Amino acid sequence: MPPTLLLIRHAQALHNVANDWSFHDPPLSGLGEQQCKELQESLKNSDIGPRVELIVVSSMRRTLQTASIGLEWLIKEKAIKVLPDAGWQENCDKPCDTGSPISTMAKEFPDFDFSEVDPLYPDKTSNLSSNPYAFTRKAILARGQVCLQSLYSRPEKVIAVVSHSGFLRAAVCNRRFFNADWRVFDYDEERMQKSRETGEGLDGQGLYLLKEWKETEEKGGGMGNSDLGVFGPSSADFPAEVEEEATKEVPA
Repeated sequence: MPPTLLLIRHAQALHNVANDWSFHDPPLSGLGEQQCKELQESLKNSDIGPRVELIVVSSMRRTLQTASIGLEWLIKEKAIKVLPDAGWQENCDKPCDTGSPISTMAKEFPDFDFSEVDPLYPDKTSNLSSNPYAFTRKAILARGQVCLQSLYSRPEKVIAVVSHSGFLRAAVCNRRFFNADWRVFDYDEERMQKSRETGEGLDGQGLYLLKEWKETEEKGGGMGNSDLGVFGPSSADFPAEVEEEATKEVPA
């Protein structure tokens, strides 16, 4: 049986405060650190939080910090493994959404094991047609499917993922997340079976699709801070047909 996914957006980072996308791989703001503490309390008091058996986190600084602070109780008290993963990084190729070398992150977060992070990270530019992290519609949507596929057959029953609002909304679950808010999803086996029958998805094997728990969908996230409703990808999320053209997307 596939795992339940606890999807978490990172807390507020410096580029969110200043609306300045020139910050390279920015850290959390002071408010962001406080939001992480609120996230921790919210999950501690939830039904799903104590059941987490694995933490997957985007390899960017703000998500790693969010996991370090917001999920500290799981990491230190329950010894839950943390798996940094390049696949869950943000979409855009602006400085704020481009990661730092893994050698740098390993020094900043010595308690995390970065040995399984794709060595291509944080490159989003070279060989655009084949780079899975390229800032193109095709690459981003395919990356969302690869991320979901990679977790589908894992043995853990509940997996927490710390990622980014743009990637989560456009490529993973079509929901909006406020900073440090969380939502819970199961794989939608019924819809996935229909997609397999029609040959949609990765290599014609069907799409990986999620359905949100009623508790977080109706509340607007586990903390009630996120927008209600379904919000899929739009043309503003991606560059135009010419892959190198700038986008209108606001980084998150």
